[in-house]
Amino acid sequence: MKWPPGIEAASYGRVAVALHWLIGLALLGQIGFGFMLDSLAPRGTPARGAVINLHKSCGLVLLALIVVRVGWRLTHAAPRWPASMSTAQQGAARLGHRALYACMLVQPVAGYIASNFSKHGVKFFGIVLKPWGADLPAVYAFFNGMHVVTAFVFTALIAGHVLIALKHTFIDHDGQFARIWPRNHSPETS
Repeated sequence: MKWPPGIEAASYGRVAVALHWLIGLALLGQIGFGFMLDSLAPRGTPARGAVINLHKSCGLVLLALIVVRVGWRLTHAAPRWPASMSTAQQGAARLGHRALYACMLVQPVAGYIASNFSKHGVKFFGIVLKPWGADLPAVYAFFNGMHVVTAFVFTALIAGHVLIALKHTFIDHDGQFARIWPRNHSPETS
């Protein structure tokens, strides 16, 4: 969505800021949790199922929040880029944000699809969700592989996102980070 001519916001609104930080921190925790699954509950141990299902449950909650965030972003314009950012930098920023959003959606959806083609299925905080796929190991392996690969891509994108934010703050001093920092934001601008 674009701003109407003559209207511009200096920062993201409160809802966008809250969703950014809530989902961002939760995703960091969930990705870290995913990378630690084997050390937390090695394969074949009694705790494995409970730990995996906690990861799946948190992933579904995050997916719901991500859908809200995507909906909010599609219906609320982002602030304009600072004049100091070149056209190339703006294009790179747009591409980076789109890649982050793509990973936000692909990561949990691939995990959910993989689980539905597994004999284990999904238990949402202990409630068994009826699987809509058969136990098909090849389909499970494909989507689980996508889930794992996306975790590495996502981690690299998040690291890049943080490094660029630090560059804008400590080198460029262009106010980019202040636009998303949780303080002094208008209630509904974005």
